[in-house]
Amino acid sequence: MNDHFQSIEKIVKESIFILYEIKSCPKLDFQYTKKEYIGDITLILFPLSKEFKKPVEKIGKDIGNYVKNKFKGLIQFSIIKGFLNFIFENDYYVYLLKNMLNTNFYDLKYDSKKIMIEYSSPNTNKPLHLGHIRNSLIGASIAKILKIVGHKVIRTQIINDRGIHICKSMVTWKKFGKGETPDSVKMKGDHFVGKYYNLFDKIYRKEIQELSKKKIPIQDSILNQARALLKKWELGDPTVRNIWKQMNQWVYDGFEKTYKKLGIIFDKIEYESDIYKCGKKIVEKGLKKGIFFQKKDGSIWIDLTNEGFDQKLLLRSDQTSVYITQDIGTAVKRFKKYDIDQIIYIVGKEQDYHFQVLFNILKRLGYIWVNKLYHLSYEMVYLPSGKMKSREGNIVDADSLILEMSSIAKKNFSKKFFQEKEYSSEIIGLGALKYFFLKIDPQKKIIFHPLKSIDFKGKTGTYIQYTYSRIRSLEKKFFKLCSLLNYCWSNIKFDIHEKNMIKILQKYPLILKKSAIYLNPSLIANYIYEVSKTFNHLYQNKKLIDPLNVIYSNMSMNIIHVTGNVLKSGMNLLGIKMLDRM
Repeated sequence: MNDHFQSIEKIVKESIFILYEIKSCPKLDFQYTKKEYIGDITLILFPLSKEFKKPVEKIGKDIGNYVKNKFKGLIQFSIIKGFLNFIFENDYYVYLLKNMLNTNFYDLKYDSKKIMIEYSSPNTNKPLHLGHIRNSLIGASIAKILKIVGHKVIRTQIINDRGIHICKSMVTWKKFGKGETPDSVKMKGDHFVGKYYNLFDKIYRKEIQELSKKKIPIQDSILNQARALLKKWELGDPTVRNIWKQMNQWVYDGFEKTYKKLGIIFDKIEYESDIYKCGKKIVEKGLKKGIFFQKKDGSIWIDLTNEGFDQKLLLRSDQTSVYITQDIGTAVKRFKKYDIDQIIYIVGKEQDYHFQVLFNILKRLGYIWVNKLYHLSYEMVYLPSGKMKSREGNIVDADSLILEMSSIAKKNFSKKFFQEKEYSSEIIGLGALKYFFLKIDPQKKIIFHPLKSIDFKGKTGTYIQYTYSRIRSLEKKFFKLCSLLNYCWSNIKFDIHEKNMIKILQKYPLILKKSAIYLNPSLIANYIYEVSKTFNHLYQNKKLIDPLNVIYSNMSMNIIHVTGNVLKSGMNLLGIKMLDRM
């Protein structure tokens, strides 16, 4: 990585090795200098003072002079209390800009691990919804971020294609479907199956009331029929299996269309139906070893009360498996099949307890790789009216939302705005949606307002896309008016607006590194917005293209070009396309 932050860090480390004759350098705490002080980068001296038992003033002067001499006066310094502020001279800004024009500026590979990321992982009983969108966008973005810094990434989803929830859709379609298919009713496959899943819930709730009044045994309910269907499925009943395959395929076809719209890609797709037996075998072996225990009804459990959790069901009394059984089998199978350094599960906060229990079970079973498992927990998506609840019918499905976002973009912008209206409105609509979801830290809840997400003046994907198109327009204008010439960099003098632009651009590699370390796309999303805002401030305060001043126009064009590249690169990591013309 060639950003100046690392360059200074490298020289500071070098100075510490030489000045204090040590073999191992303590962790250095750098930050960008606060606005109220003069400077660009600050080294916090207090930890070093404690480490070397010397006054902060002495340490600051020693390191500051070493760095100043090493950079031949391009960097000055000042010491304020326990902070060493490095100050960039004009020629250092020239050095930074030249460095950013080098392709190595984007060579960000600093580490190489094999990381599997599991995201989306829907059930095959209904279409993808608003929550799946947040999950999928976080997963896809993190995968891209980890790749750009050098990791080998396996993007995967495990389809929850079996279980009682699937059998609910199946039993309802068998009883009431009358042979209709998605094609016959012209409905997307996942929506078609979801219709029968919702119908099951309505029938079941009505049956509960009737059974209660008539005192009819609950065994006669549609839920009991679904349970019987699940038992037949696990026994391999061919008729049940054929219905299951057919209905799941309808859902897969629907999912594929939604993922394509969102630009979501997977390297591996796993199915619970292929793994659940593996989990059952592990549980049965654990029972023999005394890790698990069996209740009188035949169900198998684990007691985690000593670890601060409850007893957890692993196999039902009829020996059918539950979610955690499958997760045990999946984790074991993955580590056997792939030589991976880490698995990242991207699953909502409501499953925090589930993953804590899962990791404790795997630890109890003696798997040494359990410390390589990480649950990236994210908060819920809320509507202005409150939390989505499927039983209350206020779930927003992904397809409807994608269509709504494109419609808002098409409606809000004039015909002249788009070169190709349909194509552009979809890019702008999806860009607004993705940016709104990814600009917010995964640990924070989202209250999603479709209309607020598309705005030229707000903190939106639309604002950034428009800034990018302005940059590409300036480049075209430049090449029409000026011819690119070689010139002497030493003649360039930057003003405050240009320095601010260069200063924020050179942060890009560091932002990427931090995003990868903290698995947080919002760091990139918010940084890209700040780049756009800084550029527009420069645009409003400077005449960037002057045919009568070719030297200045060339210099400003270099800044413009790097800005456009950084915006495009950053937005690509968020899965957002850009338009050269808006």
